[in-house]
Amino acid sequence: MEVLESRSGNTVIIDVRGRVDSNTARAFEEKLLGAVAPADPALVVDCTQLDYISSAGLRVMLMAAKKVRAAKGRLALCGLRPHVREVFDVSGFSSLFLIHPARDAALAAVSQAGAPC
Repeated sequence: MEVLESRSGNTVIIDVRGRVDSNTARAFEEKLLGAVAPADPALVVDCTQLDYISSAGLRVMLMAAKKVRAAKGRLALCGLRPHVREVFDVSGFSSLFLIHPARDAALAAVSQAGAPC
């Protein structure tokens, strides 16, 4: 797994690549939760190169969503491959996140004032 962090304006973009499973979830958690800024937290998780996510990875995503919501911020996911999207759908997590096909749409969604997670 590889996690890259970048910015677009006030939005933090996390690119997650490879597999997020029980072996890599801890490192993913540190990077993702560390990216949530206390002041105006806007976060996009780009999953374009995410090959696999386990329940451990889903738990990390849920923790990030809770942290962003507590800070009155916005979180969106983008680029979920069909097999990764299926994991989100089957687990019910698709209803918990703003999910967009492309990064631009996710960035637009989190930049809207008052947009929910």
